[in-house]
Amino acid sequence: MHSNAVIFRIPDWLQAQRPDTPTPDAAARMAWVIELSRRNVDLGTGGPFAAALFNMETHAPVATGVNLVTSSGLSIAHAEIVAISMAQQTLGTFDLSRAGRFELVSSCEPCAMCFGALPWSGIRALTCGARDRDAREIGFDEGPRHPQWIDELERRGIAVQTELCREAARGVLQRYAAAEGTIYNGGRGQ
Repeated sequence: MHSNAVIFRIPDWLQAQRPDTPTPDAAARMAWVIELSRRNVDLGTGGPFAAALFNMETHAPVATGVNLVTSSGLSIAHAEIVAISMAQQTLGTFDLSRAGRFELVSSCEPCAMCFGALPWSGIRALTCGARDRDAREIGFDEGPRHPQWIDELERRGIAVQTELCREAARGVLQRYAAAEGTIYNGGRGQ
């Protein structure tokens, strides 16, 4: 069946997930995102990654995303792309900087594709849990990324923090690997 629309079907459980109050503590925001990635694995709705956009002034969540590659059949349905897309649709702008100052909290450092999307989205901060090498360790091909990727983002006005709650985020990746979750690297005939 051919359609002229690309649709990310957000799992029902994710639509109901919002913190009860704004979350000013960065570690608490990350713990919440890591829990989303864990649920995505446990419920079989996608890969071991999650992301959320937060308003930097109020610390309220604006949009959430989990990895939907396997459930949507779309290689671009990474958690960061889903969260950014949902925020842009919710706020009615492709340039999030026009709507405020937003932080993207991601359970893992960005792959090459997600890294490329960050400057164009208009976010002002990126906070990551697991390292790129943690995802590679279980078999994901994160693609080529500039060796000084953090400096590149910071030059564009995007603050970067890495390794926040890294062991918890890495634990979700390890859990996915132990459960023999699909490693969806393109071009490998899997």
